[in-house]
Amino acid sequence: MKLNEIIEFLDKKISRDLALSNDTIGLMGDYDLNQEISSIKIFMDLYPKDDNYKENTLIITHHPTLFTPNTPTFTIHSNWDIIEGGANEALADKLKLKVVEPFDKNTNIGRICECNRNFSELKEIILNNFSEVNIVNKPENNTLIKNVGIISGFGLKNPEYIKLAKENNLDLLISGDLTQESAILAINLNLTLIDLGHHSS
Repeated sequence: MKLNEIIEFLDKKISRDLALSNDTIGLMGDYDLNQEISSIKIFMDLYPKDDNYKENTLIITHHPTLFTPNTPTFTIHSNWDIIEGGANEALADKLKLKVVEPFDKNTNIGRICECNRNFSELKEIILNNFSEVNIVNKPENNTLIKNVGIISGFGLKNPEYIKLAKENNLDLLISGDLTQESAILAINLNLTLIDLGHHSS
């Protein structure tokens, strides 16, 4: 199968048109689109040491590369976070949450989910699936958690998402990339944040 045929297939499944406007996606270099591809490797992040060029190989990454790979490399980033059935649905499934609607309806970033468990039950599910967990403004264990916001990857570094979670009357927000500013804002708004880390979420 030729490189351009694979890219056309990927675009039909996970359109680049869904990506955030400032995102770096697609091909990470100038490659021969007519070359035959017989092997595909998938990475979260591609480092130079992993870029061992082999003929007829395509690399697919989630995060954009910080260098131009020798091996043809195609990045699927925020469009994978946004698309229905993508990163957020995978996160919801791992947390045993029922997806209800998009978290940010302007961009389709994140999801609002039904939980309907007490905090201790939700915390147990999280700790059984994630190794590095940071909780801000921790509620009592018997507190009923009805509605949860989830954003794969980067959500806790954006104060606007913290405010939006409060506006949507969510009991807590789960994501990664927690900052001090977001933690202080959440405490002031009496909102619980659960940081799973960028890569884990």
